This record gives sequence, C-alpha cells and structure tokens, in this order.
Amino acid sequence: MTNKFNIQSLIRPNVAKMKPYSSARDEFKHFDNEMIFLDANENPFETNVNRYPDPQQRQLKSILSKQKNIPIDQILLGNGSDEVLDLIFRAFCEPAKDNIITLPPTYGMYNVLANLSNIENREVLLNSDFQPDLDEILRTADARSKLLFICSPNNPTGNLIASEKILRLLQTFNGIIVIDEAYIDFANAQSWISKLKDFPNLIVTQTLSKAYGLAGIRLGICYASKEIISVLNKIKAPYNINKLTQQIAFQQLQDIRTVYGKINLIKADRERLLKALLQIEFIKKVYPTNANFILIKVDNAEKRYLQLLKNGIVVRNRSSQPLCENTLRITIGTTPENEKLITILKQLK
Repeated sequence: MTNKFNIQSLIRPNVAKMKPYSSARDEFKHFDNEMIFLDANENPFETNVNRYPDPQQRQLKSILSKQKNIPIDQILLGNGSDEVLDLIFRAFCEPAKDNIITLPPTYGMYNVLANLSNIENREVLLNSDFQPDLDEILRTADARSKLLFICSPNNPTGNLIASEKILRLLQTFNGIIVIDEAYIDFANAQSWISKLKDFPNLIVTQTLSKAYGLAGIRLGICYASKEIISVLNKIKAPYNINKLTQQIAFQQLQDIRTVYGKINLIKADRERLLKALLQIEFIKKVYPTNANFILIKVDNAEKRYLQLLKNGIVVRNRSSQPLCENTLRITIGTTPENEKLITILKQLK
C-alpha cells in the first residue's frame, strides 16, 4: 500500500468546500411507503415515470452489493461509464494545473475528457506486448499527476494488464489508479474490486453495456473506497440514473444465470473465431484476447475494412492508434454472424 496516499490532498479545493444539492428525494428516502408526495413539484397523474427516480438507486445498488460482495457505500452508478470517468476528473483534477497518465493504445475517452477538462494527458506507450512500462510511468509522474488510467482487458488490444505490474503501480503511484474493467466479464481473471480494501488509491469501473447486453440504457458502475464514493456523490447530478434504466438494470441483474450463459456463448464463439482467423492468408497476426473482440493485423487495413463494409459487415479500423498499424478490431457476434464473417474473409482477394 502506498504510504503517501492522502485523498484529502487530491480533492480539488472547491469540491472539498462545496455542499451538494439536496433534492426532495434525497430528503425523503422511503420510496416504497404509501404516501402523498407534494414535495417535488411533480405531475401527480400516474404515468409510471411521473415521479423522480431514487437519486441513490438503492434497490439497484443492493443487488450489485450482494453479487459483488461490496458495501453499498462503495458503489456509485453513472449514466454510462463515461459519466463516472467525467466525475472522477471533476473531483480530483484542477484545470490547467493537474495532469493524468494514460497508456496508449487504449480507450479514447480518457484523452477526450482530459481535453474537455483542460487537463494535461501524459501518454506513456505500452510496450510491444501491450504491457505498461513501469519505470517510464513513474518517471513521467510528478506531484500534479492525479490519475493513472489502466484499461484491463485493454481496448483495442484485448489483453489483460499483468497483475504484478498493476500491483507495483498501486504501491508506488501517489495519485489514484483507475482500472477500467468494461470487459472483465469475458476474461479469465478476477476483478480488481477484490483489492479495494487493500488500496485506498484504487478505483474500479465496470459497465452493464458489454456482458450484460444493456448498452442502450447507459449504466456505468464505480467501485471505490467510501471516501472516494462520498466525493463523487457530492458532485453527481441529483437524478443521473433515470427510472427506466434502474428498472431494466434491476431485471437483468435478477436474471444473472441467463447473462452468464450468454457470456459463455460469446467466449466459446471467440475461441472458434480465433482459430478460423488464423487460416485467412492476408491476416498477419491474431492477437490474444480476454475481451469480446479480437484485434487482427492485416496486409492493408483500409482496403480490408472497405471490402467488409461492401459485404455488409462493419468492423473498426484501429490503425490510427499507436502500435496498431494495419489493425482491425472485430467484435464477437452471434454464431451465424461470425460464420458469415469468416465466409466473406475467405472470399476476399
């Protein structure tokens, strides 16, 4: 554990001083009681959504708490993981003064949010195995380095970041380390939320968009110490998760066996697709993956991207990313979709 870590020294001074907005539903918390609500200037006629949603999403957090074995006061929900990441920036990074560290090639929103918040993004490239250069990261960090973002499994490369490397960074980096686990459900590895009790400088983000099949409802999850969650709760919008999102997410979390069944189907199809891609002549390399996508290196990424597009298949050209020249990222589809992809790839000249 890092001995120098002090969350109070990392919080932006204006955030530390501010008082959060107190909504009517924050003041009254017994939503299940039969009451006459005349406190929030709502329309009284029932539409199922005429009342404001629970601002703390208690029912949803309760089921997550049980499934993940994490106390409710260590969970924050966001309008997608992007809102969670934005809140982290706004809580800890002082515009035009602080900096963050990212490890390209990686998820592009870290850089977008840094630019939006006027925060310097110090990029430290992954090595040729798509693993972090620890010495270079620590050389790049200074007293104003508030956040280090680690995407594991990484997007767009698909690989897990080695646990021993993350462990060393947690012990030596003097800011907050944010581990983005959007794809962790497809990996053969344990989530870092199991280490929250050991590292107060750790934030883990997850999502219901990928494995849970709920990209359309935008529900991101943040797991951290209760002190960090308290800071983020202070600055989040009062009703950031709407009632319909809460209802759909709760229903899906109750049917967790079906979710796991579909995850297993995707993982099985991933293995079949990995083997099939190795047989395509113009594919130069198929990278190992722990996500629901595969990164491949081809002879000419733009040419192959356009050929697939003409055949009704949309993939992602990642050639603009560092270390990813002539690469395509392919999401695992349904079994028939994957079979059609392979059929078309074999026909391309």
